[in-house]
Amino acid sequence: MLKTFRGGIHPPYNKELTSQKPVERAELPRLAVIPMSQHVGGPCEPIVKVGDHVKVGQKIGEAKAFVSAPIHASVSGKVVAVEPRPHSSGTPVMSVVIESDGRDEVYEGVQPPKSLDEMTPDEIKSLIREAGIVGMGGAGFPTQVKLSPPAGKTIDTIIVNGAECEPYLTADHRLMVERPDDVVLGLRAIMKATGVKKAYIGIEDNKPDAIRAMNDAVKGFKGIEVVPLATKYPQGGEKQLIYAITGREVPSGGLPMDVHVIVDNAGTCAAIANVLKTGMPLIERITTVTGSGVKEPKNLLVRIGTPVGELIEQCGGFDGEPGKVIMGGPMMGASQSQLQAPVMKGTSGVLVLQKSEVKAFEPMPCIKCARCVDACPIHLMPTYLGKFAERGMWAEAERYHALDCIECGCCAYVCPANIPLTQLIRLAKNRIIVSKKK
Repeated sequence: MLKTFRGGIHPPYNKELTSQKPVERAELPRLAVIPMSQHVGGPCEPIVKVGDHVKVGQKIGEAKAFVSAPIHASVSGKVVAVEPRPHSSGTPVMSVVIESDGRDEVYEGVQPPKSLDEMTPDEIKSLIREAGIVGMGGAGFPTQVKLSPPAGKTIDTIIVNGAECEPYLTADHRLMVERPDDVVLGLRAIMKATGVKKAYIGIEDNKPDAIRAMNDAVKGFKGIEVVPLATKYPQGGEKQLIYAITGREVPSGGLPMDVHVIVDNAGTCAAIANVLKTGMPLIERITTVTGSGVKEPKNLLVRIGTPVGELIEQCGGFDGEPGKVIMGGPMMGASQSQLQAPVMKGTSGVLVLQKSEVKAFEPMPCIKCARCVDACPIHLMPTYLGKFAERGMWAEAERYHALDCIECGCCAYVCPANIPLTQLIRLAKNRIIVSKKK
């Protein structure tokens, strides 16, 4: 019996477009637009100015806050601007713009560290922080912070998220097939940094080649187990993954550490491995460019700061009339209004849909079918939360645990009345958070 969670849905996965396509190295961007905010927490402060020449791996953004992560140049060349630029969030963000010189010169300070066996836990965490490693599944939480739980929070289990449940996306899938040893090396570093002896790698059963590759890679390493999971969305959600693998339930308002677990993405593990092997900080990632709206869907190893439009060009350009370009997947991604927004540390995919696929739905009154309640993986009452949001009843929404919503989109997906429940709950969450800050 495959492990899974309660609730969830089975949308069309459409992964066959790229699941068997090996990762290709993308061309260097002509202009790398590198936002100073690519993570949860405080944005970085630019430490370069217009006219400076920078090299690959050189720090260009300093993290001043504890919950933050430094940012590095992904290309060598001249800094031509330090100013707000388009961002996937839709709001311009302070960015360092580098005109690539095409030479791809590596910064002199990028040197391999000593071996993992020789490093102390604190040295591992310091290396991870200085390399700018963050969660690469989309959330972007600084990894060093995650590996440093507060006093009183004990961790006994590490889970590597290899589920990749979002439709269309295959970046983690190809990573686990092509570089399984890197995933294991990064996991071993996390285990040593936290002193944890037990780890699981969760992979949905629609990726049998990845399961085989990871099983081969963990042989000989005590305490690491590959766990096949049922294919169901959102199996890759932290709370759903923890419940499926361990049976532990993260409490309302809680974090994985409240049930003694840390969850890290497979891409995050591989990024840690790359730092251990080369000393190179996080300057690139695998991104799936896919959908009916591109001529040749691909998995690309992309430099951070590459504009989305350039990636689409490298996949043959648009196929037909584009209707929507989404940063991420169709369930949790963000639609883009322009193609200048750059790839960031958490950009696992770029989805292009043809205009014929994008339909406008007219919301109708709720018919009280409770499909949204059955589908919600957090066991909320989406129909109530949607009504509270429509009426501005923020206190009531908070009492019904709106802040626990993971915005997975399951409720809106199954609603026969076409009510935009996810968007309404997101509005309620924002209003609640704003009121708390006041």
